[in-house]
Amino acid sequence: MSSAAAPTLSLPGDPPGGRRAAMVWGVGVAVYFVAIIFRTSLGVAGLDAADRFDVSASALSTFSILQLLVYAGMQIPVGLMVDRLGTKKVLTIGAVLFTLGQIGFALSPSYGAALASRALLGCGDAMTFISVLRLGARWFPARRGPMIGQVAALFGMAGNLVSTLVIARSLHGLGWTTTFVGSSLAGVVVLVLLLLFLKDHPEGHAPPPAEHAGGTYVRKQIAAAWREPGTRLGMWVHFTTQFPAMVFLLLWGMPFLVEAQGLSRGTAGELLTLVVLSNMAVGLVYGQIIARHHAARVPLALGTVAMTALLWASAILHPGDHAPMWLLVTLCVVLGACGPASMIGFDFARPANPPERQGTASGIVNMGGFVASMTTLFAVGVLLDATGDNYRIAFASVFVLEALGVVQILRLRARAAHREREHHVISRVEAVHVPA
Repeated sequence: MSSAAAPTLSLPGDPPGGRRAAMVWGVGVAVYFVAIIFRTSLGVAGLDAADRFDVSASALSTFSILQLLVYAGMQIPVGLMVDRLGTKKVLTIGAVLFTLGQIGFALSPSYGAALASRALLGCGDAMTFISVLRLGARWFPARRGPMIGQVAALFGMAGNLVSTLVIARSLHGLGWTTTFVGSSLAGVVVLVLLLLFLKDHPEGHAPPPAEHAGGTYVRKQIAAAWREPGTRLGMWVHFTTQFPAMVFLLLWGMPFLVEAQGLSRGTAGELLTLVVLSNMAVGLVYGQIIARHHAARVPLALGTVAMTALLWASAILHPGDHAPMWLLVTLCVVLGACGPASMIGFDFARPANPPERQGTASGIVNMGGFVASMTTLFAVGVLLDATGDNYRIAFASVFVLEALGVVQILRLRARAAHREREHHVISRVEAVHVPA
């Protein structure tokens, strides 16, 4: 049969999952949830930050670009750290850094100090998601991987909602310092929880000792992960699917809806919230589909890219001054699928790499979407300045990176599928010969 359902065979050493696994993994997800609240809190505090630090819009956008730069640049180092140090140590470092960054942002007396605090926060934030993916792989059977990844991303989007609904209201009611210092207490809480309850792996499922040989080890890990077509395919899937929604939510969605489409800030905010809600709903659907039918991974990714490009083009090229509300609503719903589609990238890298290399491979994949987002954030800003705020031209830059990514996905998909079948055959043979 051509319908490739997800294999149900347990791999050698596959962890059993269960309630204990859910509890430990839940602690890791809670750390990621708080990191997302801190990451996205600037999105609802942009106007307050501009007033507090007396900076222009371009200087304000530096916060977002710097945070993405730090996040993207940290992905491979963090992956190597997770592979060498384990999840608990890396999550602990991350929680300490993003909590200090949030407190520093609350108390910063100047723009420079605030910028440094956001960089520190971005560094800690960068350590969370890869660690949570690794934690799920250590505690749950491999067949649960797609759903575990989508649920983790769903909790991340829930953190985005907390920023939108709670941080925004608190800023207006309690003020800058109280809001950000108060929110940083959540970082202290999850830090205590992970120190008390989080374990890297269940008893009897410790990974083989990793080779620790300094620069040689690092080069070998990166090179081995990159040689796998599944790792490269995963990176390009993440690159191509994630960035349109990231660019829209992180910086340019609000100006586009207000300045180019003539909406009020309140209505524009509701549309941005719709992107988040759509992301959460679509994530559960995509996770179920991929868990049952691995052959659906590439069609889902390319289908999401095609729908995003179609709706993006329809909105920016619509004749007349403004696109109709139904089109903007549909665009936001489709943008909500970009995050879940980007998670498919990890499901290509996971079976292509052994457990001791999962963190490195995930770091390579995760870097893809954030590099694309950072590039497009910058390109849109430059084109807006060069064209006198012509959003049609500026937003058309999205199609360039989408086209590049689609070409790479089509180039690598057959090679990755062939390699994955080889890995699966080897796993079946090993499973047969594992002693009872």
